[in-house]
Amino acid sequence: MGGEICGEMGCGVLKRLSNSWRKMETAVNDAVSKSKVGKFFKLEARKTCFTKELRAGTATFLTMAYIITVNATIIADSGGTCSVSDCTAPANQTAPPDCMLKPNPGYENCVSKTKSDLVVATVLSAMVGSFAMGVLANLPLGLAPGMGPNAYLAYNLVGFHGSGSISYQTAMAVVLVEGCAFLAISALGVRAKLARLIPQPVRLACGAGIGLFIAFVGLQIHQGVGLVGPDPTTLVTVSACADIDPSSGTCLGGKMKSPTFWLAMVGFLMTCYGQMKQIKGSMIYGISFVTLVSWIRGTSFTVFPATPLGDTNYNYFKKVVDFHTIQSTAGAISFRHFNRSEVWVALGTLLYVDVLATTGTLYTMSEIGGFLDDKGSFEGEYLAYIVDASSTIVGSALGVSPVATYVESSAGIREGGRTGLTGVVIGLYFFLSLFLTPVLTSVPPWAIGPSLVMVGVMMMKVVKDIEWGNVKAAVPAFVTMLVMPLTYSIANGIIGGVGVYFALSLYDLMLGLLRWLNKMRKMVTKEQNQVSAAAPNGLEII
Repeated sequence: MGGEICGEMGCGVLKRLSNSWRKMETAVNDAVSKSKVGKFFKLEARKTCFTKELRAGTATFLTMAYIITVNATIIADSGGTCSVSDCTAPANQTAPPDCMLKPNPGYENCVSKTKSDLVVATVLSAMVGSFAMGVLANLPLGLAPGMGPNAYLAYNLVGFHGSGSISYQTAMAVVLVEGCAFLAISALGVRAKLARLIPQPVRLACGAGIGLFIAFVGLQIHQGVGLVGPDPTTLVTVSACADIDPSSGTCLGGKMKSPTFWLAMVGFLMTCYGQMKQIKGSMIYGISFVTLVSWIRGTSFTVFPATPLGDTNYNYFKKVVDFHTIQSTAGAISFRHFNRSEVWVALGTLLYVDVLATTGTLYTMSEIGGFLDDKGSFEGEYLAYIVDASSTIVGSALGVSPVATYVESSAGIREGGRTGLTGVVIGLYFFLSLFLTPVLTSVPPWAIGPSLVMVGVMMMKVVKDIEWGNVKAAVPAFVTMLVMPLTYSIANGIIGGVGVYFALSLYDLMLGLLRWLNKMRKMVTKEQNQVSAAAPNGLEII
């Protein structure tokens, strides 16, 4: 009896609290909708409200917040502005030229500081881009440095620890010029025409090829979970070894016995289960679990080993809250080597990927949100491209790869986000992240690796649109996807796919030319016959 009374009283209290909350929420929504802010963002016109936009911004941020640590980790693999001069050298000796590719306390400390810079640069570029998209274009979209271009910059252009063909400073100059070119293209309205220059099968395959490339990076030893390692005979093989050569990465013993690999697999399964159940922020949960476990010192999978560098990183991590100022990556731009062919290939590749990705993402998000009109355009389209291009220019000045509109924005749109207020909320969340640099820089690569693989999975969706029954479409698409991860180059994949497509098109071109020549021959013969028939008898036509 008493239990029933208590139960009824408890239900009554909950109902009253629920009703009070609804009334308060309605009052807040009405007040914001009728305010200058509500009218500016057109909340009533787009049939939404403040709390919906707040939930939408939160959902989008949770699904794309992984980029803060993932982007910083990927670009930091290039070494940034670190050089041989940062290496620790023996007493009275100079550091060897290959010190950047081998374990070296001085160089690793420089890379660690660069990663802190890149975390802040990633957050700032995402904050500025998302806020500008919300205020200027009034669209519920989040922006951040794009996956794909960051891997291309880190592993193809600058190379792992500066082993590539151009320097980090030159790469940032390329990003700056690419952003200016994209801005000009957007302002002139020729973006769609430029996107159509690449054959459709190659365009579709690019997303999947970049996804495979990113997943391959996430599986490697230095950048990810460590499942894939080098082999002198087969080039790559199964690794996840308990003991590896720190300089070459080859397995010294204990295959599939790496503690960090198995910890990463738990995080990967957590992310997969979250995606299966459509749990928002499932990537963040997977990364967070692996990271929290890796912060435990004295274990075989700790990110803070008992070394001078480990102690330094741990002491910085203990600050938890700290505002880090960018020291090396901001303004690191150089045009000195723009006379090299690699620079112009990189510029063309980044511009193409940026135009293609931005165009596709914006139209997809607009379709999901119901923004498209009968002509296939949407309100704020022009300014959306201007904001996207301008954000890339800001990102290059801070030291990160091209900034792009994120497909994870669909999470917020599905939550009811319909205005730029969602973008403003996303920007505010990124602003709060600025004060958590010690925590964000302490995320280990084996926590990032599973999310890179999941990004690869998501980017494979486009293969369903490729005409696999048509050889002329299937072969270039397959070459594009295959060459990117196997040659470790996004540019090589695009060039290979386009080359094969035009080679296969030669047959149609030659056949069309022969048909045209035959048609012309028949026309000439017909004209000659008509002239001969009209001539007087006995008169020879010369």
